[in-house]
Amino acid sequence: VFCQLWDLLMPSVKLESRITKQWGNIGFQGDDPKTDFRGMGMLGLANLLFFSENYTDAARQVLSHANHPRLGYSYAIVGINLTEMAYSLMKNDALKPHFYNTVPGKPQMQHFHQFYCYLAFEFDKFWLEEEPESIMEFNRYREKFHDKVKGQLQMPEVTLLMTVDQEK
Repeated sequence: VFCQLWDLLMPSVKLESRITKQWGNIGFQGDDPKTDFRGMGMLGLANLLFFSENYTDAARQVLSHANHPRLGYSYAIVGINLTEMAYSLMKNDALKPHFYNTVPGKPQMQHFHQFYCYLAFEFDKFWLEEEPESIMEFNRYREKFHDKVKGQLQMPEVTLLMTVDQEK
């Protein structure tokens, strides 16, 4: 599964082995990406994979922004953080209005993944617009982004969806 994520994000670069320093190129902290998923487990990986499979161009664009020399951030680690954000918003029922307005019937796992894609795409735009001094300010900007999303989710007609035209 990790190799599938690599192939989607870095199609022109061959992965040397499953455990390699190359993982740093897509924002993992160590040589073995599985060690970065402790907090969110398979859900974090499933979200990264869903974004990469369903919005490949957008995922690659976000990764290229994440590798910016001055405004860069750890793509995969931020993605796992955004999974945690989406999960906590769902657990405290903040996602109910969004799901009510966007899902016919009962929400399924794919709807959670879709919301994650929205967060990944929007966080990237937010980060670049804010121009933080360094990645060391990540927690402050994460909270600011979280507050922004929570505010949007409180609007009765809320629909936070990533649309295909955003991918262009």
